[in-house]
Amino acid sequence: MNRFDYLRAADIPEAVRQGAGEHVAFLAGGTNLIDLMKESVERPRELVDINRLPLRDITEMPDGSLRLGALVTNADTAYDDRVASRYPLLSSAILAGASPQLRNAATNGGNLNQRTRCVYFYDVQTPCNIRSPLLGCCAFGGVYRYNAIRGSSPEWIATHPSDMCVALAALSAVVRVTGPEGDRAIPFEDYHRLPGDEPWRDNTLKPGELVTSIDLPAEGFAQNYTYLKLRDRLSYAFALVSVAVAMRLEEGRIAEVRIALGGVAHKPWRRPQAEEAMRNEQPGRQVFERASEALLEGAVGQGENDFKIPLARKAILRALSQAAAGTPQSQTDKRIA
Repeated sequence: MNRFDYLRAADIPEAVRQGAGEHVAFLAGGTNLIDLMKESVERPRELVDINRLPLRDITEMPDGSLRLGALVTNADTAYDDRVASRYPLLSSAILAGASPQLRNAATNGGNLNQRTRCVYFYDVQTPCNIRSPLLGCCAFGGVYRYNAIRGSSPEWIATHPSDMCVALAALSAVVRVTGPEGDRAIPFEDYHRLPGDEPWRDNTLKPGELVTSIDLPAEGFAQNYTYLKLRDRLSYAFALVSVAVAMRLEEGRIAEVRIALGGVAHKPWRRPQAEEAMRNEQPGRQVFERASEALLEGAVGQGENDFKIPLARKAILRALSQAAAGTPQSQTDKRIA
């Protein structure tokens, strides 16, 4: 049995004080953390329950942005009228993930911080550099169908599992956190980390920091967007490859576009230079093919996941075509549009 102390924070300052020690975990929906504790993958000595904190609102900001409280559930976020109408890409991505039961419990802050679903990470009998640093990575030469083709390192090739985060990356959201050193805002592209030589660090949170909200910029790309998720089965499966596209067209040309990939790296994958090269171009296959090649430049498989490279290339082309045509992928009728 894994013993731990249970604490319940009454307000944000108390949560920060309680979370500042070693081997402490914040508990919100618990849809990932409790599983990890059951499998002995994570063994916190203290759990700080943050469910009483005032972080359950979605708030209109003076600059036109929308602030999502960290404790708002994924379901309440996806079905909020403001999110569904102004940021349909985010709503679509959330509805592409997990199951209704999980979306009803999982929180926005927890979604950001969920851990990889690599089978070796969950198997405590095998070496894993993210679970036990410097012991090795069994995914090399093992079962790695779901693992990374971009941004990996000799220490780690797992992928980030979130759908929501891929859309947040394409929307250039901002994560707001508070901790022992005060408040700070983290651009979404800087929130998650690639493994490098510290694969056990998933993100750039400092010890004791707590996610309080996610800010969505005023530009929501509500007309030309799509979230395309390719997986082994149509429901309740993590992405082999997913693509979030947010596009704005003016006079038949691409005024702005953002593309984020899921299922290919340890964080949502973007290459701004590939997006910049599409500006002022007319939407079309040649433009989309160049963007696909730029996004996947340097992609490397390990054998069993080699198929991800051509799959991602085709997914990018299809997603860009869907966004340009204003025909986003449906998350209820999952046949590819």
